[in-house]
Amino acid sequence: MLEKMFYPESVAVIGASADPRKLGHVVLRNIVEGGFKGKVYPINPKGGEILGLKVYKSVLEVPDEIDLAVIIVPAKLVPDVMEDLGKKGVKNAVIITGGFREAGNEELEEKVVEIARRYGIRIVGPNCQGINNTHHNFCASWPLITMKGKIAIASQSGTVAAALAEWSQRDGIGFSTFVSLGNKADVDEVDVINFFSEDKNTEVIALYIEGVRDGRKFMEAAKKSKKPIVVLKPGVTERGAKAVQSHTKSMAGRNEVFDAACKQSGVIRAENLEELYDFAKAFAYLKPFKGDRILIVTSSGGSGILAVDVLESNGVKVFEADEEIKSRLRDIVPPHGILDNPIDLTGDATAEMYLEVAKATHDLVDAFLLIFGDPIENAAEATAEIVKLGKTVVVAFLGGGEVERKEVEKMHSYGIPVFPTPERAAKVLVALKRWYECMR
Repeated sequence: MLEKMFYPESVAVIGASADPRKLGHVVLRNIVEGGFKGKVYPINPKGGEILGLKVYKSVLEVPDEIDLAVIIVPAKLVPDVMEDLGKKGVKNAVIITGGFREAGNEELEEKVVEIARRYGIRIVGPNCQGINNTHHNFCASWPLITMKGKIAIASQSGTVAAALAEWSQRDGIGFSTFVSLGNKADVDEVDVINFFSEDKNTEVIALYIEGVRDGRKFMEAAKKSKKPIVVLKPGVTERGAKAVQSHTKSMAGRNEVFDAACKQSGVIRAENLEELYDFAKAFAYLKPFKGDRILIVTSSGGSGILAVDVLESNGVKVFEADEEIKSRLRDIVPPHGILDNPIDLTGDATAEMYLEVAKATHDLVDAFLLIFGDPIENAAEATAEIVKLGKTVVVAFLGGGEVERKEVEKMHSYGIPVFPTPERAAKVLVALKRWYECMR
């Protein structure tokens, strides 16, 4: 039902502006410069031309059908715009405009929703940062990001969504769709879970939500979802909950109740923004694994210890290397290295050593945590070969200077996610293991 919301063939930008400083110009420009192949109709009572496009004075003047309207006009004008959309037969609207429930204008928001329901119009927002579907070259938002990927981002905070999108572009992995939900007057977390669960370009759903409108429906949608769901829900403290009410007028609810609901419905919960991104990045490219035998291979003893502490403190016991593993590795690990788990290859480590360790032990372990703690050339090629062994491989790379940046870029281009610290990589392993346990 939301297909034309996220994959429109024609869009009207209501409140389009010729002033580059205004959002009505920025959004229109991003749609055009993002390479959208459908029809674009700027709407402004002044008429004229913007960015080479004819401007219509009203949506009712547009001669063709319109799949989606993006609304960027003062809040008091939105009800009249919605009436025009209804008469025109437009069925999808993104209301970027703020100044509704979050500003104390509940009645105005209710009026907009009433009009929408009367005409059968679905609404994203109001008080939001729009939609960006990279696989459809459709950026009705800001900033303009075009890198295609597998992560669907749905957030009540536009800035949180934009940050995740920018990080994914910086890492070279991109995202599938970004949707800023704002006040969730209509389309909410349940709608986007149901949609992205079926979306061919999405492998994981990353949610930032400040409240759940209907807990039962949320759990039902999560249980049915064909894609992993990672959620960050703030407002876990008393003051945080008050801040949530100020931001989007959502009800944060009791944290322990939400936590239990996530566990029952297979939703992986992130504790902070960094985890939300890391877990989403991992689920987009890695598979959950069965078993407890995680072998840590590192060139940095200290980094290995940091990873062990994170795993053990999250209930994942790090096994001790038995004689079988040690005997297989004696001719690979340097004499001054450590043969226990973590396997410490020391500063003499080469990419080939990592590969030889993995080849010698992959039938004895369930997953590898590779920590490259030095400027190790060809780490990307070696890791790509290790991935072919069929085990889950999580990588941390740090302290490698320019070589690190080059190797990380290559790994991301191979579809191998890399994390900047051993702790973050270890938390990803914990999340992958929990997801497998939820799937059983």
